[in-house]
Amino acid sequence: MALKKLVFKPGINREVTRYTNEGGWYECDKVRFRQGYPEKIGGWERISTSTYLGVCRSLWNWVTLGSINLIGVGTHLKFYLEQGGGYNDITPIRATTAAGDVTFAATNGSAVITVTDVGYGARIDDFVTFSGAVSLGGNITADVLNQEYQITAIIDDDEYQIEAKDPLTGATVTANASDTGSGGASVVGAYQIRTGAAAEIPLTGWGGGTWSAGTWGTGGVSTEGIRLWSQSNFGEDLIFGPRGGDIFYWDATNGVASRGVYLSSLSGASDVPESQNLLLVSDINRFVFAFGTNDVGTATVDPMLIRWSDQEDATNWTPASTNQAGSLRLSRGTEIVAAKQARQEVLVWTNSSLYSLQYVGAPGVWGAQLMGDNLSIASQNSVAFASGVAFWMGKDKFYMYDGRSQPLKCDVRRYVFNDMNFLQYDQVFAGTNEAFHEVWWFYCSSTSDAVDRYVVYNYLEGTWYYGNLARTAWLDSGLRDYPLAATYSANLVNHEFGTDDNETGTPVPIAASITSGQFDLDDGDRFAFIWRIMPDVTFDGSTAASPAATMTLLPLANSGSGYNTPYSEGGSASGTVTRTATVPIEQFTGQVNTRVRGRQISLKMESADLGVKWQLGSPRVDMRPDGRR
Repeated sequence: MALKKLVFKPGINREVTRYTNEGGWYECDKVRFRQGYPEKIGGWERISTSTYLGVCRSLWNWVTLGSINLIGVGTHLKFYLEQGGGYNDITPIRATTAAGDVTFAATNGSAVITVTDVGYGARIDDFVTFSGAVSLGGNITADVLNQEYQITAIIDDDEYQIEAKDPLTGATVTANASDTGSGGASVVGAYQIRTGAAAEIPLTGWGGGTWSAGTWGTGGVSTEGIRLWSQSNFGEDLIFGPRGGDIFYWDATNGVASRGVYLSSLSGASDVPESQNLLLVSDINRFVFAFGTNDVGTATVDPMLIRWSDQEDATNWTPASTNQAGSLRLSRGTEIVAAKQARQEVLVWTNSSLYSLQYVGAPGVWGAQLMGDNLSIASQNSVAFASGVAFWMGKDKFYMYDGRSQPLKCDVRRYVFNDMNFLQYDQVFAGTNEAFHEVWWFYCSSTSDAVDRYVVYNYLEGTWYYGNLARTAWLDSGLRDYPLAATYSANLVNHEFGTDDNETGTPVPIAASITSGQFDLDDGDRFAFIWRIMPDVTFDGSTAASPAATMTLLPLANSGSGYNTPYSEGGSASGTVTRTATVPIEQFTGQVNTRVRGRQISLKMESADLGVKWQLGSPRVDMRPDGRR
């Protein structure tokens, strides 16, 4: 007889085979490592019953001078300010018609309303709010017309369609009479800025590629980029804008119900960029930066150009001897992808290099220094800054910058990049979980157009782990009690809150598991028979009366044979470990009886019940020799 203690190296390693990873962990889901031992991650709960429209790609938290805690929420359809669990729509207005420029047409028996507005310039899914209308088509009343609508179909440059709805219930309203060219002479349409795409959309055919990219009649291939926002607070106000779009300004003194406005519309605005791919407000002397923008006097966008406003003045972008507005152009790469405020510098990533921007004063104001070359970056949001170090995901590896840029040793690199949808790189985003010394990256697996995977680097312990989780944005802010994440349910959830998945308001269990690599029984030259496991588990943090987890032994005849079928020899290969008491010390199932035979074996720990949280220690197995066959 022999009692063997099972001790495994911390972290997941997928760079080697299961057998080579003897003494280590090979796969996991919803599990992290703390002090070298695996435990189930915390749960999550929605912050309120309220929801927003669209897929959220950007979160930013700050507090106004009036102590109002706000989060900017940028989706592919709208822009909101979250306060106290409610979402205030501050999406800027692009254009407002003159009274009488808009007319409506209704058809008896249909809820579809045809809107005529010459040169309205909108697209499907854009939003427009009507006012000043009178009744139309019988029961299409003024209250039905005078509200916000989302465009459902485009007819031509002068006509589009909406679907009439009840302003209180949202139910469709059907006209009981035909009516053409009506609605009243005072109708005004206020069009919000154009919406974006929720994911990278492949485009083929005519207009699908660049001009003259293919032979006549064949069309081209390209993608429509997803709607990505950048946002930074300028004092208590907010500066924000979509990639490839204008710069907008929200003034806190106007209240959370007020919409953002074009920065160029503010008093004193001068040479504000007409387009930008990325925005940032510096901590040093408060400059507003636009990356990938047009130069003064031209509308042509230079993807490598950086411009900044005058110090402490978001509206003045005209370089002069009397101010510090200016610009510079980076030389390595073809486009600026990301930017991040670091300690006393602004880090800027192109698609091949890393630069450091530092304040040098007049006349140059800001200077750029090359800090890394021949590197890559996955997306605008793939950078996280933690413990004074910038971490980011590249196109085929991970990197870090702590004064010098270098690849980050990764034990799950092959697992991540061999199963990734490269057409959806722009959806990759990073975030920190400072309470556990973690950097999280979320990405799309190879068969998914939506984010469904995550990978974590614990920078304190140097370990990696991963799992499956659908999220669209992440925010770890010292101004909120918990890390926040945006979901595909169009709401925000507090992470590390409780033990379960409460995204929808009805708690469901979080299935968590971890499986070790293969390890030898005895010396691996003979079979061994395991008749019991002696667990070492703690259920601290569980809310269930009798929390439980399952331990399973997965035996093999040899490293290439696959798991035995069945796992056990006329008995069981697994058993449930249940907590039975918490005082004077935590007590749980003392042993799990098994009948398992093999030369190598893997250990699996898992749970899928409500209210369960666990950490695995060093279990032992009781075994005896069973021959050399």
